[in-house]
Amino acid sequence: MEEFLSNKTGSRLDVFCGGSARLRGEVLKVEGGVLYLKDDEGQLCYVVVEKIVAVWEARESEQRAGFVPAKLK
Repeated sequence: MEEFLSNKTGSRLDVFCGGSARLRGEVLKVEGGVLYLKDDEGQLCYVVVEKIVAVWEARESEQRAGFVPAKLK
C-alpha cells in the first residue's frame, strides 16, 4: 500500500479508514508508514497507512452532505 500511495504523489485522493472516517486531499508524500495529505484549505493530515481500508481518485463534481447557505433578501 505504501508503494502504491507513493506513486500517487500530487494526486487528489479520497481515503477511507473504516466507519465514518473518510479523508480527501492531495498526496504530498508517504514516509515511515504515514500518508501526508493536504486538504483544500491547506491543512495537513497524517494518516497511518496500515489503517487505510480503501483509496480512490477524488471526483470534483461529487456532492457532499452539509449545509447550504440561504440567500438573504
